[in-house]
Amino acid sequence: MSVNITSVATQLPSYTRTTEEIIPFLKVWLSGQEERFQRKVIKLFENAGVDKRYSIMDAKEVFNKTSFEDKNEIYKRETIKLAEGALLKALKKAKFIPTDIDYIITVSCTGIMIPSVDAYLINKLEMKQDIVRLPVTEMGCVAGVSGMIYANNFLKANPNKRAAVIAVESPTSTFQLDDYSMVNIVSAAIFGDGCACTILSSYEDETGPKILDEAMYHFYNAEHMMGFELKNTGLQMVLDKEVPEKIAEHFPQIVHPFLERNDLKIEDVNNLIFHPGGKKIVQTVEELFGSLGKNIDNTKAVLKDYGNMSSATVLYVLERFMEQGVAQGEYGLMLSFGPGFTAQRILLKW
Repeated sequence: MSVNITSVATQLPSYTRTTEEIIPFLKVWLSGQEERFQRKVIKLFENAGVDKRYSIMDAKEVFNKTSFEDKNEIYKRETIKLAEGALLKALKKAKFIPTDIDYIITVSCTGIMIPSVDAYLINKLEMKQDIVRLPVTEMGCVAGVSGMIYANNFLKANPNKRAAVIAVESPTSTFQLDDYSMVNIVSAAIFGDGCACTILSSYEDETGPKILDEAMYHFYNAEHMMGFELKNTGLQMVLDKEVPEKIAEHFPQIVHPFLERNDLKIEDVNNLIFHPGGKKIVQTVEELFGSLGKNIDNTKAVLKDYGNMSSATVLYVLERFMEQGVAQGEYGLMLSFGPGFTAQRILLKW
């Protein structure tokens, strides 16, 4: 039973600011801090490799002292809109209607809502009443790939079915106004908000890149490296500075055995669909891939244009490959990292 990716679509929030436009807000926020520290923070934003980012709220709201409850209400309201927009776009690209979907997976880690966003979509779009639901809330940046892995396994076991994977995130909602730690600042510098949807199918006559294989790789004793702590002020980012080094250390075990079990080498893979976690992680992976004669240009472009949108970001990279067109017979490797610490991979063939 083969599973194909039939479409990918993205949906952006209505608010957007360039990094240059955010600097004045930063200066106000940093007033009262030591001058050298202020210069360091501003330079960090300017050199983060992100030219522009989108948000579910205007910068004035981000830097305004509001409660976790207030921010989460915005998250809930806006993520429903974003998810609906991305799903409708993906359905239109694939020439499907809402009732064509048999399995809906929604992933998000940047807010809290019960029922999850998929329940709202089922009602708003009058999707099948027996649709299978899977909300994923605690996988972080890797969840876009995780959702596709779960969809692939469902579809392999169920012929003539379709699944929608929707990743919707608002890292902006997690910004901690009273936290001047480098973790809070670095995350604010590299993250942005966004949503993406991909539709997968186990119908034999539907086209799109085929999923050949998928796998998860779990790092031992690395739970502390990435995630969130739930505070009274909201979700506080956890991001260890050793993440790029840890990726580089495990890179051979993550990539080569996975390809070898499919009788492939990295030289056989033309399309690298890599999640842009941040400038340092991108540089680390670019050096590793570059030595193998590969590039991650689409990954760098997504980071520059939107920032890291957590679980949705890798689907923005995938959309670029789908829209640019990939030659028949070429392979693609999707790769994301997330809390746990974990690396997850999908092997594609066009």
